[in-house]
Amino acid sequence: MNITLNKNDEIVMKLIHYFITEQGYNPIVLHGAKDEIWLENSEQDYQIVRIVTNYIHNDEQLDFDMYRTQQIMKKIKQKTFSFKMNALSIFINLGENVHLEDNAVNHIDCIEIKDIEDIKKYDFVMDIFPTITKIDKVTEKGLELFMKLTEEINSKNQEDASKAEDVFSKKRPIITYALLISNLVMFLAMILSGANLFNLDANVLYNFGGLVNFGTMGGYWELYRLVTSMFLHASLFHFLFNMYALYIIGPQLESFFGKWKYLCIYLGSGIIGNLMSMLFQESNVVSVGASGAIFGLLGALLYFGYHYRVYLGSVMKSQIIPLLVFNFLLAFLLPGINIAAHFGGLFGGYLVAKAVGVKYKSTTGDQVNGVIMLFILVGFLSYMSFFR
Repeated sequence: MNITLNKNDEIVMKLIHYFITEQGYNPIVLHGAKDEIWLENSEQDYQIVRIVTNYIHNDEQLDFDMYRTQQIMKKIKQKTFSFKMNALSIFINLGENVHLEDNAVNHIDCIEIKDIEDIKKYDFVMDIFPTITKIDKVTEKGLELFMKLTEEINSKNQEDASKAEDVFSKKRPIITYALLISNLVMFLAMILSGANLFNLDANVLYNFGGLVNFGTMGGYWELYRLVTSMFLHASLFHFLFNMYALYIIGPQLESFFGKWKYLCIYLGSGIIGNLMSMLFQESNVVSVGASGAIFGLLGALLYFGYHYRVYLGSVMKSQIIPLLVFNFLLAFLLPGINIAAHFGGLFGGYLVAKAVGVKYKSTTGDQVNGVIMLFILVGFLSYMSFFR
């Protein structure tokens, strides 16, 4: 078999190879898109790279191309739950009557490449992709070039598939089971002490470690209540509702993050939810429940879903967001719900997830920022709760 690649074909193959294997982009399948290749990487400054081989002969045709590109980007943003999206359109075959500089649109930068050396003319591209010119060092031609690039792209795709399988494969949720059992043991212990199954007395909740306003606590040594209150519940309905939510959400999140990161998210968001609760808690009220920690799991799920939105984009919109909205509405409608703990847990879970990181996605910089933001939040809540 003999494959002949013209100059434009070679440029396109080298660009695809560079963006997939060197910059971590993935192809996007678009129905009806001809003579163009769309690549996506949500972590890059240009979330979309578009390589256009179609011949564009005048500015009017380019205007239509830009309009169509904007419409497709809107659909991709909705599907991937992206808040912003910038694109780089690389044109390989422009007519002499086309003026790229006069047809720029927001969030879409355009360059024309007729030779690899042309890339050097665009400083903004070189700043973001400083190694892109090394694609000109590929010396293979024709079939040899095609086979080399295809093999390396396939290898990269297999590596990405292996990582996705590692993250999304089901694992035994040992920590979730341990949390469920711990909550059950504490609930049974309170019932066996003589408490009412359907409405536990505040004194019982307090004696078992319920959370109270700091002014009501017996000093700093009682800060253990920030943790113990997470494992107590005020009624059978309260217990069953929270444990059902933990049973549904917990195993998935434990599988995504791993056991110890998951435990950090659960306990960390629960403590932050309780610190937030103390800001608004009256001195005669005892607060208990795993709701803050469970909302923290939802916050962590939002953070994880954003990083893996290519896989979870539709799930985010159809399941995760509606579940979150439903729980907040329920919190506002039902009496006796600690809304402050829910908000604190949700935000805390998001930040703890950012600090511990998402496998294969989070950078060291992301995690450092998460740790800094977490310390600021905990410091602020602690100051307002204990020293104001």
